[in-house]
Amino acid sequence: MELIVIRHARPDREEHDHREGPADPSLSPLGMEQAAVTADLLATAKIDHIVASTMRRAVQTAEPLAAGLGLAIEQVDDLKESDHLRSEYVPAEELTTDHPIVVDYMDDPETVFGGEYDGFRTRVEAAFDGVVKRNPGRTVAVFCHGMVIGVFLQTILGHPDPFALFSDYCGITRVTASATGLRTIRSINEAAHVRHLDLVPRTGFEP
Repeated sequence: MELIVIRHARPDREEHDHREGPADPSLSPLGMEQAAVTADLLATAKIDHIVASTMRRAVQTAEPLAAGLGLAIEQVDDLKESDHLRSEYVPAEELTTDHPIVVDYMDDPETVFGGEYDGFRTRVEAAFDGVVKRNPGRTVAVFCHGMVIGVFLQTILGHPDPFALFSDYCGITRVTASATGLRTIRSINEAAHVRHLDLVPRTGFEP
């Protein structure tokens, strides 16, 4: 079977008191454009099924493709991002070097995983294994998150650094997978289709 793994489009910034629960931002106007362009690109990819993280930015990125193909979106909670419990979400383009997220990351990069890197890696690997086992012989589009994709690729490659492989907004990664555990990476972070929309310089830190 084939996994077409897509990072979500650009979300809005969302910050509130931690007592109000975790941040779960919607897509920004730019993100809506990115999602639409990505749906157009994938419209002819012979996709049989669509999966998304339960986080709003992933589901909204999947919606244009689902609508165009007439497919339902299966939401998988274990595909949610490492920061899903934070009460704030700040797009990387808006982060400054003195922002607490960046300060914490510079002190200890594994704070991105909430101190639970091993648990996050196990959760991500199990989520993708489940998608593979439920969809033999099918092409499945999976809409999720930057660290989810990076750690999934890390598990395939056996690379020691979970931050080495990261995707742009709506970056597309293709993996051929079998129920026996074989995984073959066909491409990583195809993003040319949205780069004309995203002209904002990056900070180099992508939570």
